[in-house]
Amino acid sequence: MALRSKHGSGQQARLPSIGESIGERMSAPEQILIMLAQGLRLILETLSVLTVLVGLLAILSPLLRRGRRPASLRALRLDLGNWLSMALEFQLGADIVATTISPSGQQLLQLAAIALIRTFLNVFLARETTVERETP
Repeated sequence: MALRSKHGSGQQARLPSIGESIGERMSAPEQILIMLAQGLRLILETLSVLTVLVGLLAILSPLLRRGRRPASLRALRLDLGNWLSMALEFQLGADIVATTISPSGQQLLQLAAIALIRTFLNVFLARETTVERETP
């Protein structure tokens, strides 16, 4: 899209396109890849939120039913832990996709830190789930 210059010189100024930083032109395939990566990141983040919501509904439904008591609160807690673990996997995938768009050194370090934290959360959640299931 062309714009008229403020000074009235008749020169045309061009607005940057999606994924383009100032002074840098991106090819059409690069722009398509960036748009696809942004869309995939949004899908993964949405799946993560939906996974938490479904997990919450799955554990609350037995509690909210009248006349029915859940077999054990421990089982409900373990089920929620499994749903949260899946949500963490979707979030990690979204972070990886986001880093492919603009892999600066700082962003790679942030991804490594986020991946490490989420991996530890997942490992400890899985360990706790295993211990809870084995405990009578």
